Amino acid sequence: MVRGRYGEFKVLVDGEIVIDAGVRAVLGVLPSGRKVVDAVRARLSG
Repeated sequence: MVRGRYGEFKVLVDGEIVIDAGVRAVLGVLPSGRKVVDAVRARLSG
C-alpha cells in the first residue's frame, strides 16, 4: 500500500493501474471488493 492523496483510490499490479475510482472516490464511492479482486486476477492471468 502507498498512501495517496485525499479521495484517491487506485489499485496497481506491477506498476500498472487496474482499478481507478477517479472522482467518485472523493465522494466515498469505491469499487466493490469483488471488482478489485477480479481486476487483479485478470491482470495477473493475462
